[in-house]
Amino acid sequence: MRTQLLIALAAGVTLLTGCSSLGQVQAWEKGQLAKPAMTFEADPLDQRFMQHIYGSKEAASGGYGVGGGGCGCN
Repeated sequence: MRTQLLIALAAGVTLLTGCSSLGQVQAWEKGQLAKPAMTFEADPLDQRFMQHIYGSKEAASGGYGVGGGGCGCN
């Protein structure tokens, strides 16, 4: 039983440290990351609409270049 626990512990530590040395993004790789397909938001119009709703509900705006108050009537 103790041997199995040690093996499981060693396997867990190995899995947790396996991706710790992947390195940084190199200069020639940054062009791939800047493509529109690499964004989390697939539809920019939908994202703008969601930001408008969020600003209206939170009664605050800013950071996105949008002016107006919390009433939603920018």
